[in-house]
Amino acid sequence: MTPAAIPKIDGDPIVHRGHLACPGCAATPAYRMALQVLGRRTIVAAPACCFAVIDGAFPHSASGVPFLHTAFEASPAYASGVRAALDVKGETDTNVLVWAGDGGTFDIGLQALSAAAERNENLLYVCYDNEAYMNTGIQRSSATPRGAWTTTTPAGHTKVEVKKDLGEIMAAHRIPYFATASISHPDDMMAKFEKARKLRGFRMIHYFSPCPTGWKADSRHMVELGRRAVESGLFPLYEIFDGERLVINHRPAWTPLREYVSLQGRFKHFRDEDVAAMEAEARAAWERLEHRARLNAGP
Repeated sequence: MTPAAIPKIDGDPIVHRGHLACPGCAATPAYRMALQVLGRRTIVAAPACCFAVIDGAFPHSASGVPFLHTAFEASPAYASGVRAALDVKGETDTNVLVWAGDGGTFDIGLQALSAAAERNENLLYVCYDNEAYMNTGIQRSSATPRGAWTTTTPAGHTKVEVKKDLGEIMAAHRIPYFATASISHPDDMMAKFEKARKLRGFRMIHYFSPCPTGWKADSRHMVELGRRAVESGLFPLYEIFDGERLVINHRPAWTPLREYVSLQGRFKHFRDEDVAAMEAEARAAWERLEHRARLNAGP
């Protein structure tokens, strides 16, 4: 998509002021961008997560569109029911958006997510990934990177498992569209929301969402954290079509990973060898990504 074709955020915004996000929360600007692309004919379903609080306390809502609070493990199932009801009513032009954190996606909601993807439900699912259960006290999730501090993986006993590869999981379902996005590359993200809006079937965007509160970082570094994650190769920007064709959208500058971890208290215990190990994992993941892109290169 050319820059001229990227939707612009003009006029009256759909998401209102007065939301309850923490300062520097990257989930909220992405939500605003998503709804500006999707428009007011959108219904949102969200599980228990930060955004269930961010939207506002009942009866208030900052969303500007219907917002359905769901059980933690079942937002894709709720959204599937909403989609079915809209289709019966002939409202096929209304978008159904699932907006969920990594806990409700990688972990607790994975079964319902897999089922909706297998059925190829006509939904757009966005996972805003802040790499832990932030809303309930910064507990470790399977999206938490190896070695990171959380309240359940304290210093001296930090997480030893690698972060789950959500892209590979969703590619295995052969869904029409999967993409990654970062607040540091808003044009890329807006273009992906627009592309997902025009497609049908199950579409998913994995959004890297810096959380200054849970990452023990300065709130002014929200965008910079996203940029350093992308440019260090830690969070690649790419798309997968129909589970097969992979397109890399941005090649990193390979900035030292130390510049990324140095902004976050959750990594303050890292030694040089820990940073080197994380860099090696990022490089290996990129090699696998590039290999797949070459294998499945298309027109």
